[in-house]
Amino acid sequence: MNVNQQTPMASPYGPPQPGYGQPSYAPLGGSYPGPYGPYNGPATAYQPGAPPQGYSPYASFPSKAVAANPVSDLSSPIDLGPARGPPTSAPRPVSTPQAYSQGDSQNGPPPMGHSMAQPAQRSPVSQPYSQGAMNLSGPHPSYSQQYGAPPPMQQVTNQMSGMQIGSGPPTSVGPGYAHHPSSQPPISAAYSSAAPPSYTQAPPPLSAAPSQPSPPSEPAASQPYYGGPPPPQQQPFPSAHHPSQPFVSSSPYLGPPSQPRATPVSQQQSFPPGPPAQQPFPNSAPPPVSQQQSFPPGSPAQQPFPNSAPPPVSQQQSFPPGPPSQQPFPNSAPPPVSQQQSFPPGPPAQQPFPNSATPPVSQASYSGPPPPTQHSFPPSSQSGPFPPISISPSQYPGPQPPSQPGPPPFHSGPSPRGPIPPPSMSQQQANHLPPGPMQQQQPPQPGMQGGYPTHQNGAFGQPRGPQPGYAGPQYPGQQNYGAGPAPAPAPPAQKRLDPDSIPSPQASELPAVQKSRHRIDPDAIPSPIQVIEDDRVNKSSEPFTTGVKGQAPPLVTTNFQVKDQGNASPRFIRCTAYNMPCTADMAKQSQVPLAAVIKPLAMLPPDETPPYIVDHGEGGPIRCNRCKAYMCPYMQFIEAGRRFQCGFCSCVTEVPPHYFQHLDHTGKRVDCYDRPELSQGSYEFVATVDYCKNNKLPQPPSFIFFIDVSYNAVKSGMVNIVCQELKTLLDYLPRENPEEDSAVRVGFVTYNKVLHFYNVKASLAQPQMMVVSDVSDMFLPLLDGFLVSVNDSRMVIESLLDQIPEMFADTRETETVFGPVIQAGLEALKAADCAGKLFVFHSTLPIAEAPGKLKNREDKKLVGTDKEKSLFQPQSGFYSNLSKECVAQGCCVDLFLFPNQYVDVATLGVVPVSTGGSVYKYTYFQAETDRERFLNDLRRDVQKPMGFDAVMRVRTSTGIRATDFFGSFFMSNTTDVELAGLDCDKTVTVEFRHDDKLSEDTGALMQCAVLYTSCSGQRRLRVHNMAVNCCSQLADLYRNCETDTIINFFSKYAYRSILNTPTKTVRDTMVNQCAQILACYRKNCASPSSAGQLILPECMKLLPVYLNCVLKSDVLQPGADISLDDRAYLRQLLSCMDVSESHIFFYPRLLPLVKLDGGSFPMAVRNSEERLSKGGVYLLETGLHLFLWVGANAQQELLSNIFGTPTFSQIDPNMASLPELDNPFSQRLREIIDSFRSQRSRYMKLMVVKQEDKAELIFKHFLCEDKGTSGGASYVDFLCHMHKEIRQLLS
Repeated sequence: MNVNQQTPMASPYGPPQPGYGQPSYAPLGGSYPGPYGPYNGPATAYQPGAPPQGYSPYASFPSKAVAANPVSDLSSPIDLGPARGPPTSAPRPVSTPQAYSQGDSQNGPPPMGHSMAQPAQRSPVSQPYSQGAMNLSGPHPSYSQQYGAPPPMQQVTNQMSGMQIGSGPPTSVGPGYAHHPSSQPPISAAYSSAAPPSYTQAPPPLSAAPSQPSPPSEPAASQPYYGGPPPPQQQPFPSAHHPSQPFVSSSPYLGPPSQPRATPVSQQQSFPPGPPAQQPFPNSAPPPVSQQQSFPPGSPAQQPFPNSAPPPVSQQQSFPPGPPSQQPFPNSAPPPVSQQQSFPPGPPAQQPFPNSATPPVSQASYSGPPPPTQHSFPPSSQSGPFPPISISPSQYPGPQPPSQPGPPPFHSGPSPRGPIPPPSMSQQQANHLPPGPMQQQQPPQPGMQGGYPTHQNGAFGQPRGPQPGYAGPQYPGQQNYGAGPAPAPAPPAQKRLDPDSIPSPQASELPAVQKSRHRIDPDAIPSPIQVIEDDRVNKSSEPFTTGVKGQAPPLVTTNFQVKDQGNASPRFIRCTAYNMPCTADMAKQSQVPLAAVIKPLAMLPPDETPPYIVDHGEGGPIRCNRCKAYMCPYMQFIEAGRRFQCGFCSCVTEVPPHYFQHLDHTGKRVDCYDRPELSQGSYEFVATVDYCKNNKLPQPPSFIFFIDVSYNAVKSGMVNIVCQELKTLLDYLPRENPEEDSAVRVGFVTYNKVLHFYNVKASLAQPQMMVVSDVSDMFLPLLDGFLVSVNDSRMVIESLLDQIPEMFADTRETETVFGPVIQAGLEALKAADCAGKLFVFHSTLPIAEAPGKLKNREDKKLVGTDKEKSLFQPQSGFYSNLSKECVAQGCCVDLFLFPNQYVDVATLGVVPVSTGGSVYKYTYFQAETDRERFLNDLRRDVQKPMGFDAVMRVRTSTGIRATDFFGSFFMSNTTDVELAGLDCDKTVTVEFRHDDKLSEDTGALMQCAVLYTSCSGQRRLRVHNMAVNCCSQLADLYRNCETDTIINFFSKYAYRSILNTPTKTVRDTMVNQCAQILACYRKNCASPSSAGQLILPECMKLLPVYLNCVLKSDVLQPGADISLDDRAYLRQLLSCMDVSESHIFFYPRLLPLVKLDGGSFPMAVRNSEERLSKGGVYLLETGLHLFLWVGANAQQELLSNIFGTPTFSQIDPNMASLPELDNPFSQRLREIIDSFRSQRSRYMKLMVVKQEDKAELIFKHFLCEDKGTSGGASYVDFLCHMHKEIRQLLS
């Protein structure tokens, strides 16, 4: 579902929007008629049915082609097989055979041209489970895929009699293939009664495979298995499949076995072609219980299960083609799925279970304790979390000898698996994720020796015995070749769900169905949770010292302390790359964006010192004569301290006599550590009158409150709540010294079609009201008594705030104005000659006759068209011109919206966004449920530290310059960022471009200087300095990037682009740029390896998952239920988010609430429905909302501790806050929720979501690793798509 932090419908706030009653799937004929049928296993929507017509998850990914030849760095290879077709969300037509043509790739059996003698292509680096070659004897028909009726038992048996299990000679692998001991913590048990999606591999059509005996009474689409015809074919990618290409495999997901469930027609997806016998799990422990093995059809004489029944459904197996007469399980049933089995070498024709009884097949019904999730990356013998790839010297030995004759080492059938290169590869390749299960048979590489067959894991060389203390990689459902008993069962995998799985009433009557194996195990691809956890473990204990130039800071998710030693803290500045490319060509080649996310007034934690304030007296700050950079640690003092050379422009400037100081033997001033500007990365100067507007010192700022008193605002309770709250809130106006009173003055206005100004002068007994009805020419009716000090006029203000709700209680006026409201505030600040902030509480679209009047232009039909961009642009230029005037006066606007319908946020938000203000939106505001959220937002907004009338400039050293800016501000020229207001939450993102070469010796410098008026009226300069390294090698660039900051930049760039570009084009551009970044790394930095592997830079291995979250967000890929206002609101909100907020916004935090002991949080789990257990309770934080998801089978004790009720049915899903119960669990949970809220700039309302309740749709919307309802791809599918894009760029 889309990753978006704004709830896609209004039900968190009140009555649901029309059209959100049920998911946008039409259930297929055989499924349940109502919108929510019986719960049949977790799926991404309530009743997953056929996807909407014409929908393609990848309508936005065009193919590209550029050239690309791999140096060595830490990288995370994921073996995805040769580029796999895009994830499809709709089935192929029932009878269309299709061929998968992509270069020489092919699905299913290898082409006849590949002879036995050809070795498999072997990646030069050690690849734990790489692609083996596969040979079949005899001619092979091309198998096309049938998508029709499922086979009955008779046909399955006939079909299986023509299959055979082929596996390369197994061996134990060296160290580094066991499970990581410290893997993810136990994840709550999988659903106990949910049936996993069962994905049938239908038998090939009779016409295509004459050698398959199949009853003649079974034509292609005979029994309508799903109760209705499959939906028509949909073509997700323009270039992905051609109509004449067969798909030989479906894509099941591996989930714990349970009751069988009918297969969705729409789930048939293409595999990456490759030798079917490939084992797709390098570096991870054996596939869990539910793993299915893939056995495409073979030739008729094979007897896979002589004298035994076919395997039960819970152990879905499908067989790769192999030599005709092999008997893998003579006189026995297949081995138990749950058992891990080792593969030490054994005699060639060994028969694994001779005459043995059928080993038990484990039935998985998980209601017990949760199985631990499997760690994606194995431990390695090298130190550090991810050792570099080691390459042994003998990668390309001499010429390749012919394949060796002789008996096949591990086959009783006629043909061996094909000759394989020798075992020279190092086993230590860290972070190598699994090869694609069915890797294409590659043409031979010159220089590879033939010889030993592939091992079970894809390694090469002589089969070896097991390492001491290591049982070898175990794969359920495989033969145990000798050497000792099989070890303990693997823990069951978490269930993988698919929105296309369709529950079918006939499921119970179906025979055991063959499943083929899914391409990629979700546990084997880079896990955000694991990366976050590793960073927390490695970097949270030591303080981060900023003195080392060019070191990347800990992730935003890690709690760490900063010690400022000459560079700005990462709380103030985060860069996308801490190693800048020396040349523009190198930057262009890598496509890594060079940007900094700057949060000039960020709040620091209590254990860190805020920037020191330096006062140089009337002379003001010391600056460079030429470029005007401020004194900083990068200035070099020369001539015994009488002059300094600028680090930015190299100009030499005289040191003023009052600032002179002698140098020590190292050339540093002896007072260096006594002066913050010479030793710190961040500090403030007191500005002189020269830095003030009109050369006069500023007045303290003012706050003016504008309260909408139209019918809707009064009826919702908003007016009453605001007036009651302001009585106490006015005591908390911002101040610099907590002991002193705030210098901020306040004023009050109410409005509907006309404006009411109030005189609250201290000498009055009662407030006086003055009405301005001529809104077309706004003026201020009074000067004296409008802006007052709270302490002086407290009695009059309280009297006014008591009277306003009574005065307008019976109003019938529904129309409002908005433009004149801003104009009135602007006039008041001009008259008082001060900067300030307007707090506007507004409820409806301003349709009354007045300047800035708007019309309702909401048109859902434009979504997805080229005209969609107009919906994000303001209706007229009125508000843009008004905001320019506001910025000139230092008038910042914060807008609190309480809409019940369309209010055109895109237009109303122009003034807040341009003046450095904020927009808060409370759709369907209801006093009892939304009061807490609104009041917390208002309190924080009034109290937070901020600067007024600010100007920011970013200076850089020679070679780069700031070229582009993102955020809430106004720019009248190309260098100065003007902000009427700048608070502690706002960021400005700056993009840099080369204008010359940089030097590796000097690095690159940037200085951000912000001139602002403090809340006490003092003019100040805050300076942040940052030095980064420069590099001439791409590998150094990729070693020092920060993915979270890159995603923050990409999302802001994309969200701004949709103002002028169709959203589809924006999405394509982002995918293309991301593919180019990764392709450049693969080509220039990664060790050579097979094309079937996806290799990711260590610090960017989460780029695909996070980018997919951005692409699926509601702004770029909206669901049918999200309003245009919400999209405009989110677009504006993101523009000034810092990196920590954008991280949680795109990849929410999901915590299992199992044990809450101690002071630490429980470890998060990945954002996917398969991670949820019916017996658990989970807390999901999105940055804007908190969801408490309660499983239907949650334990009574847990429910009693949290809700005070022992039964699931008694939980009230409408509760706005958790009951305060006197037990440690309840107290700790409330502490965690309060802690989450304190970290965010906006108050997150808690929503209780009961499993199978309607609100669950909203909750699932934020499970961003799953497939989105509005068309976004799942993480696994997107990773495969990204791999395909990279390969196209490299080919």
